[in-house]
Amino acid sequence: MVDCIFCGIVEGSVPSDKVYEDDSVLAFRDINPVAPVHVLIIPKKHVPSLLDAEEEPELMGKIIAAASKVAKELGLAEKGFRLVNNCGEHGMQTVYHIHFHLIGGRQLTWPPG
Repeated sequence: MVDCIFCGIVEGSVPSDKVYEDDSVLAFRDINPVAPVHVLIIPKKHVPSLLDAEEEPELMGKIIAAASKVAKELGLAEKGFRLVNNCGEHGMQTVYHIHFHLIGGRQLTWPPG
């Protein structure tokens, strides 16, 4: 999609620090991490937000499976982590290509915002 930075990352025209990739999903380190481990997990297909995901149940399952793999590979499985999706303006979504933040590597607090 034109002007979508995440589509640019998928295409390879925007650089990223990839940590996982398969046919459907890409995971890369966030450029403004809020924790020692902060990875963004996105579908390669452009899906604007979680509100558009009901037509993509298989793809959403692949994203969750990728999050589990990445959490294990990055050493987060033993102590835990957070998987976050921001949806819409009030949810603080800033890039309208569905993505999940995998955050960990330290004690997280609640409430988050």
